Amino acid sequence: MPIAALVVYLVWFLLTFGLRTLIQWRRTGSSGFKGLGGRPGSLEWIAGVLFTVALLVGVAGPVADLAGLGPLTDADWLPWVGLVVAALGVGLTLAAQISMGDSWRIGVDEQERTEMVTDGAFVIVRNPIFSAMVVTAVGLTAMVPNVVSVIGLVALIVALELQVRFVEEPYLATVHGEPYDQYRKQVGRFVPRWARA
Repeated sequence: MPIAALVVYLVWFLLTFGLRTLIQWRRTGSSGFKGLGGRPGSLEWIAGVLFTVALLVGVAGPVADLAGLGPLTDADWLPWVGLVVAALGVGLTLAAQISMGDSWRIGVDEQERTEMVTDGAFVIVRNPIFSAMVVTAVGLTAMVPNVVSVIGLVALIVALELQVRFVEEPYLATVHGEPYDQYRKQVGRFVPRWARA
């Protein structure tokens, strides 16, 4: 299953970073990439570092399996369930990115002002792209359930929590004010109806 995990990861990466960046470029003239910023040691910087680690470990987990690192469980069915969950996560990530329209970006530019998106996948949760990324990562971890994959999953979850709580949400509250505050009261952060403001 490690080869399948690498293929799913590559497809996910090419679609959600490559294809989506190309779509954004054609629609707006911008790649949508704002960078991962913050001064070294800041929560924003730590979130960016952990996100980068999670992306690298997404490849390292299957590679470690190929190199002989054993799984944490002997459940033969788990990798197959993981394949289904990962494939679902890939589709959900792309759908959530498309829902964001021209407001799609990676990172935050404090000077940029985009439309507030509350329709499509954003009706269900405030951060559907990040939620779908976690679904994908859970599936990939189940496909190759070794300690390296689990570390990557934990790094991703911590990175996304930091990014959303200390970078994304404060930025959106500043840019969109009361409409964003009302939206936060109605829609869950990562899970429907959970962690509403």
